[in-house]
Amino acid sequence: MTADAADLASRARADGVKFLLALFVDLTGKPCAKLVPVEAADELQYEGVGFAGYAVGAIGQQPSDPDLIAIPDLDSYTPIPWVREGLALVHCDPHVEGTPWPYAPRVILKKLIERAREQELELYAGAEVEYFLVSRDAEGRIAPSDTKDTGAQPCYDARGVTRMYEHLTAVSTAMNALGWGNYANDHEDGNGQFEQNFAYADALTTADRVITARYLISMLAEQRGMTATFMPKPFTDRTGSGMHLHLSLWNGSTALFPADGDERALGLSELAYSFLAGVLEHAPGMQAVLAPTVNSYKRTGAVSTRSGATWSPRRASYGGNDRTHFVRVPDGNRIELRGGDGSANPYLALAAALAAGLDGIGRALDPGAPGADGPKRPELPLTLLHAVDALADDPVVSGALDAAGAGVCDYFAALKREEFFAWHNTVGSWEIDRYLTAF
Repeated sequence: MTADAADLASRARADGVKFLLALFVDLTGKPCAKLVPVEAADELQYEGVGFAGYAVGAIGQQPSDPDLIAIPDLDSYTPIPWVREGLALVHCDPHVEGTPWPYAPRVILKKLIERAREQELELYAGAEVEYFLVSRDAEGRIAPSDTKDTGAQPCYDARGVTRMYEHLTAVSTAMNALGWGNYANDHEDGNGQFEQNFAYADALTTADRVITARYLISMLAEQRGMTATFMPKPFTDRTGSGMHLHLSLWNGSTALFPADGDERALGLSELAYSFLAGVLEHAPGMQAVLAPTVNSYKRTGAVSTRSGATWSPRRASYGGNDRTHFVRVPDGNRIELRGGDGSANPYLALAAALAAGLDGIGRALDPGAPGADGPKRPELPLTLLHAVDALADDPVVSGALDAAGAGVCDYFAALKREEFFAWHNTVGSWEIDRYLTAF
């Protein structure tokens, strides 16, 4: 805890905050919170606030279990007056009977960060947050909120950005007021799709900011009568939403990825290549975390879109400044992991990536030559069910989920299998159209 974060009540009152959202996410990334008045900020800081864990959702509890106690991390305190005047949020670590709860995603990531620090390594990350702005019609069908956003290739269209000026600039203003360093806001490849970028930071801070950003974007969209969705592929014929992660390792103030004289000509050090090789080797097992919904595989399995590209890798390859790969190397300072989508839980995604990369370093793995046809290029799972099977078969990635306590991976895998079969057992319009009069 930093010195200026020592007293939550004083900070909140100085910022004119009247209420605090004590917030954490479950394994699916659902934001859960209690609204705490500033008059109870001391109790929140020193005692936490209780939740019935089973009611939270995917957090590993039964109705008979003791309360989850959300303990705030004061370094994450964030005023959010753009949502409501006098409101702030603080990210929390759920505890049970005084011990960090092993099913809590933030707790899991912190365990992986500790493991890296034992090797004098610190993961830094940047995240690209993509989403659609949609509205529903009287029949419940969704369409882009901007009814004029109909072009076949709308990416970077200045008119599309301008029509959503009030929303995009509200989000940008909030990010910059919070010190996140928003540096770009653009129309993405799908009609109604946008991306808003902010500067990289240590892995825990970035994961917190992704959750905060989703909340901000959703609330600010609602203020304008729209729904912001991070669903990976809300439209069959349009590009889906990714959550690309830019990763680098540091030792104190020393960046460990750049190198001179790289024979592969990507500017990376041998440590960086071993980290990258670990990510590639564990790519199939990671996908259940990076792309954790049934809908995710409509994105990764897409054959074509209206724009002509899916921007979604189907094989665990790597290359230079080439967006067709699972891992892109835009420069020697970082690698871009492109397998994640808008439904990914950022804490789990970063934990899995860090575990995979550390395994690559520990085993001095070599990714081989860049390119789709190089060695060790496994296919990514075709469905969520395939992805869960790959996760269960990967001791490194499953071990990352179990980093704070055994049983988390099995619990997560069971949830995701149930999700797959719930979808599989539901008759949809595609089946009606295809089979109703086919026989």
